[in-house]
Amino acid sequence: MLTGLLYLAYGFFRGHFHRNLIPPSSECAPAKLWTNLVNHLRFRRPGKEEDWSYNSLQRLAYLAVIFILFPLVIWTGLAMSPGFVSAFPATVTSLGGQQSARTIHFFVSVLLVVFLLVHVFMVVLAGFRNRMRAMISGRMPEEREEA
Repeated sequence: MLTGLLYLAYGFFRGHFHRNLIPPSSECAPAKLWTNLVNHLRFRRPGKEEDWSYNSLQRLAYLAVIFILFPLVIWTGLAMSPGFVSAFPATVTSLGGQQSARTIHFFVSVLLVVFLLVHVFMVVLAGFRNRMRAMISGRMPEEREEA
C-alpha cells in the first residue's frame, strides 16, 4: 500500500499522469479509439512512431487500473475484514453489505488478472527481449543499421 501511495504522489507531483497517461482529446475520438481497438484485436504491431509510447487505449486502461480497479479492490478487501469493519462499519454498508463487497472484490480481481495477462501477452507480441531490456534499464534499444 505504501508503494502505491508513493507512486501516486510521484505521479501527481512529477506530472507523470498528465504527461504519460492522460490521452490528448484528439485521441479520444470514438473513431480513433475504435481503430486502436481493432488493431489490438488483430494483433497488429504499432508503427515505429508509436512503438515506445502508449496509445489511447493503453492510457485509458492504465488510468482505469490505477484510479478505479486498485482502489476498489483495496476498499472491498477492507470491507471483508472483520477487524476493519468493526472499527469502520461505513466501509461495508456503503457497498451494500459483505456479500456485495465479496462479489465486487471477485469481479475486480478477475479484471486485474485479465489486465495482467493481456499486458504480458502484448509485451511478448511487441518483442519480449527489447521490451524487458527497456523496462529494466530504462533505455530504449538502439536501432542497428544494416550495412
